[in-house]
Amino acid sequence: MHEHRHGNEATARGWASVSWGEAASATLHCLTGCAIGEVLGMVIGTALGLHNAATVVLSIALAFVFGYALTMRGVLRAGVDLRAAFRIALAADTLSIAVMELLDNAVVVAVPGALDAGLGTVLFWASLAFSLLVAFVLTTPVNRWAIGRGRGHAVVHAYHH
Repeated sequence: MHEHRHGNEATARGWASVSWGEAASATLHCLTGCAIGEVLGMVIGTALGLHNAATVVLSIALAFVFGYALTMRGVLRAGVDLRAAFRIALAADTLSIAVMELLDNAVVVAVPGALDAGLGTVLFWASLAFSLLVAFVLTTPVNRWAIGRGRGHAVVHAYHH
């Protein structure tokens, strides 16, 4: 019940009334899980010599796994059962993770030689760091919009208190 009421309040707020700080905080939360999965996927794929496409797919898959897992951890601590926590994580994070993954992988793929650079190169790590920065900056407005509509991070906000 509290979750539904919170969602209605957020919807009534509208996009423009959501602060950039609130949106950035939600995006940073999402970025944490995405970055863990993204970096791990890129490192594993590069270390194993996987094809670039396989490395990107692995990174995306792990970003979703870690992103959902971090959200579920907080929701589970609030006493929600596992199945409901998973549904909440899906509702809260799917849009943000999808946008973030689209952006950061597009940047890494666009940087010439980044996916073929070795783990010990500045190009590999700099392109990965830059891609995550771009994803954060461009996903923040998406999260601001979603929170204002009672979606995205607004879905889990009630469980963080």
